[in-house]
Amino acid sequence: MNYLLDKIIMRLNKTVNARQLACGGESKTAVNCFLLGLALVLMSSCGDMNPKNVDVQLEKSAPVEKVTSYSQALIDLGLMSQIYDTGLMKVQSQDIADETGTSVTTGGEIQRNITEIMKSTLNNIGGNIIFIEYNPSYIQNQMVSGYSSFDNKTIPDVVITGGITEFDRGLETRGEGTNLDVEAEFTGAPKWFPSETAGASYGDTSKTGKARITLDFNLKDFQTLAGIPRMTTTNSMEVYKGLREEEVGITLFGPTFGLKGSIKKVQGRHEAVRVLVQVSMIQMIGKYLALPYWRLMGDDVQPDKVVLDSISATYYRMERADRIGAAQQWLVLHGHDVVINNRLDSNTQAALRSFDPSFAGDEKGISEALFTKLYLTIPVSREVLARRTKINDYFARQMQAQDVPEPKSTAKAQKKTAPPVEAPPVAQQQAVEAPVVQAAEPVQEVAQAQQAVQAAPAPVIQRKAAAVEQASAAAPAAAAPAVKPKKFGRQLSADEW
Repeated sequence: MNYLLDKIIMRLNKTVNARQLACGGESKTAVNCFLLGLALVLMSSCGDMNPKNVDVQLEKSAPVEKVTSYSQALIDLGLMSQIYDTGLMKVQSQDIADETGTSVTTGGEIQRNITEIMKSTLNNIGGNIIFIEYNPSYIQNQMVSGYSSFDNKTIPDVVITGGITEFDRGLETRGEGTNLDVEAEFTGAPKWFPSETAGASYGDTSKTGKARITLDFNLKDFQTLAGIPRMTTTNSMEVYKGLREEEVGITLFGPTFGLKGSIKKVQGRHEAVRVLVQVSMIQMIGKYLALPYWRLMGDDVQPDKVVLDSISATYYRMERADRIGAAQQWLVLHGHDVVINNRLDSNTQAALRSFDPSFAGDEKGISEALFTKLYLTIPVSREVLARRTKINDYFARQMQAQDVPEPKSTAKAQKKTAPPVEAPPVAQQQAVEAPVVQAAEPVQEVAQAQQAVQAAPAPVIQRKAAAVEQASAAAPAAAAPAVKPKKFGRQLSADEW
């Protein structure tokens, strides 16, 4: 740098000396000021002008965990599956690859195979979602080596298939720019200046391009290998790239000084594919288990019609008492202190009015709108999971109590008359035995009525028979312990129903 400046100053001094001989010494002060200004500009803008010493500084960063905008939503989906008590969903994924072939032609702009992303996504959900890897060669090698066999392997319920189905590049390219030039002539400048013109210029140009990536996934039954109706997702994401350049120039009586800068940014195609996989898995599992998964994805996401239709279909499959029992469970999860007895008692009605002031104690039971609202708004938190755990623990104890061996004389009769049923959960541990106690009174009333019919004369028998029939009609919801509903909402076959 110093060597170059010396050369420039020597050349300018020769020019100045020549002009001074021709014009006298009157311009000496102006020339010296000009040279000094030029030297300051060069020294401030350049650190080292020797090309051999050019260098660039690279930023350093430490390894960090890969987190996307849907990483927490995946974990919350697992928590939601436990709170809603969906039961285990054992899911397996086939190899998921680029079906467009552009991963090769574009030099790896997108991934050729995204199976590992699928694995980490499904395994990150947790809760009731069990991921089972599809790796035949690994299992076969383990069997040959004698380390493992199929004895304790978990069999999947469903299998996910799919791939990258679209990658459209150059969908749209836009460019724009701004140029500004200003010039002025100064007639009073010394005659030895190369030019009497001074000016400034500014330029700004930009260019953007858009591409689109689409992923398709389908869910099929593992046993039948048949696709499950409406269990499919197709999600697209647009990715952009842009280039921008700016330059500023100043012209002072001949010489021009300027600065120029450019930047190019490209949104990560590989990261976009990961986000699409995460969103698709949240949707797919949410649809299959009939979970309000859209609550985990932001306020602007609309409810899924597949889930809403599944809730509606389940509502009309259930009997009146079962609807009330399910609603009582959800009231407990909402934090209300109710006893789950499959009856619309005063305590349950008060809780429903607290949840929805428009509830008027309908004798027909729980309406579909209230039923759906209760289900879709269950809070998702560790505190609510603790309530679900207490409910399930109670049912487990009741099931163990029902499995006690009974006398042989009544075992066969009971097998023909009533299948085993599950007992109801409760809101608080103190009310564990309440449903059974409340159910005993109607049973006793029916038994007394039957005894009276057997001992009464014929005219009385007819009147008593009507009373027995009326008492029996009013008792089914309370004559037996409330039944824990099937895994609500998830896809069930006709046989399971």
